[in-house]
Amino acid sequence: MKILLISPPWLSVPPKAYGGIEWVVAILADGLVKKGYKVDLFATGDSNTKANLRYVFDSAKSSKLGTSSMSIYDSIHISEAFKIMDDYDIVHDHSGFLVVAFSYLTNIPILHTLHGPFNEDTKAFYGHFKDSCYFNAISEYQKKSFPILNYVDTVYNAIDVDNYPYSEQKEDYLLMVSRVNPSKGTHLAVQVAKSLGEKLILAGKIDPQDKVYFTEKVKPHIDGEQIVFLGEVSEIEKRQLMKSAKCFLFPIQWPEPFGLVMTEAMACGTPVVALRDGSVPEVIVDGRVGYIVDSVDEMVEAVRDAKKISPKACRDHVITNFSPERMVEKYVTNYEKILGGLEGI
Repeated sequence: MKILLISPPWLSVPPKAYGGIEWVVAILADGLVKKGYKVDLFATGDSNTKANLRYVFDSAKSSKLGTSSMSIYDSIHISEAFKIMDDYDIVHDHSGFLVVAFSYLTNIPILHTLHGPFNEDTKAFYGHFKDSCYFNAISEYQKKSFPILNYVDTVYNAIDVDNYPYSEQKEDYLLMVSRVNPSKGTHLAVQVAKSLGEKLILAGKIDPQDKVYFTEKVKPHIDGEQIVFLGEVSEIEKRQLMKSAKCFLFPIQWPEPFGLVMTEAMACGTPVVALRDGSVPEVIVDGRVGYIVDSVDEMVEAVRDAKKISPKACRDHVITNFSPERMVEKYVTNYEKILGGLEGI
């Protein structure tokens, strides 16, 4: 089986800092190669992979994200990918909308992983192309949100647990690592910390469209002592913060289709307290590796109880359910079923 993986052109694989999709693609590419498959990764030239790397852009086009020229670079990237598709047995797309929209240009079967949420616009798009290729959701919640697509089996995202430092000794702070955004609930994490009188470390990027939110809802509370904002941190810094935090906050305000950061925190032995939405109940076992709550007041109480959670139980949960080996195995099963005529899906 010869496989082409397509990643977006905005970040390298793996990403230098923020970037969930690119980490998943990196783990999948390397895992498939490890299992002996012939794999080409179509990404950006600054990527690092065990697969054969193919690209049109020497470096990631992150500066074009959110700009009026974004579609130009996306179109160039995907058009070059289409030029080589016929050399493969199957194409696994993680890039966005264009591969789905133009999937009729090739007879090679395409599996498109749904990394984003369903809303009015995306439902209109995917509904129009529901039979154009195969789709896999990254959570059962996501799949149930729009069940009419040509789905294969759900595959949860994975992290390479061995690369996450583990510690049972925790320092006296709460942690939230995320884009600073109202849908992520950054202001609610601040509210929880202030209610408890606890130190909170916030880390994450601020996109241009979120600067007003940061200025009005978050910045006034940052004092450098109780509420600390580090900005966007490196992957190494992020993992060290997760290792030492006594609790990770996930006050999500939208139906996140997966929430990779929850698994990252648990891999470090850190319990997660999350608001109930989207895939949260599929990622967290309530009372065993963290707590799932329905309000900010309940989150405050759950953080008080976080010390009851075993760090080892958190890490073991990730190893069992979100390992690279498990993700790769499930994707290979989907590839084989697609190539075999979908029998058993």
